[in-house]
Amino acid sequence: MAIHLTAPLDESVVRSLRAGDAVLLSGTVYTARDAAHLRMLDCLENGEPLPFDPEGQVIYYAGPTPTPPGRAIGSIGPTTSVRMDAATPTLLAHGLRGMIGKGLRGEAVIEAMKRHGAVYFAAVGGAAALMAGCVRSCEVIAWDDLGPESVKKLEIEDLPLITAIDAEGRNAFDEGQAAYLASVSASRKNDCEVRL
Repeated sequence: MAIHLTAPLDESVVRSLRAGDAVLLSGTVYTARDAAHLRMLDCLENGEPLPFDPEGQVIYYAGPTPTPPGRAIGSIGPTTSVRMDAATPTLLAHGLRGMIGKGLRGEAVIEAMKRHGAVYFAAVGGAAALMAGCVRSCEVIAWDDLGPESVKKLEIEDLPLITAIDAEGRNAFDEGQAAYLASVSASRKNDCEVRL
């Protein structure tokens, strides 16, 4: 059974999640990729305001395709998250509560997540059209010159996600691999016993 969440996220809600939990996320999220993350770091270094207050917010690492007529947004699949790792600990220190992407995260990001009470959600790669169906509205709020990588404010409804890394550092990628290897080992052992 999926857990229904609404963004922005409260730290206590985030800390209640466990790696592997299925989530349906609604509310407000922001898109930002590599170039936007660099500009956000520049803003912070220069004492300038960010395009949005990161407190409790969720960033979706995505750059949507052009919007077709009658739709809120084009296809919007996740980007490989490790590309944002250099900027993520700083944004977490400024209150960012969640991230959506695909793939693994570095140790510095996981330690910052534990310290600040944040969560990393995995979105299904290859399901960009499905994800677009969960977007109710899209508004460019910063750096339109970046095209698909501009910062966008999305209103979403029931975006399907998996809690990939929780606020305690538990990692669904590691746990899933360990469970798979244990089942393969047990299966091989059973095969050997049957043959004897």
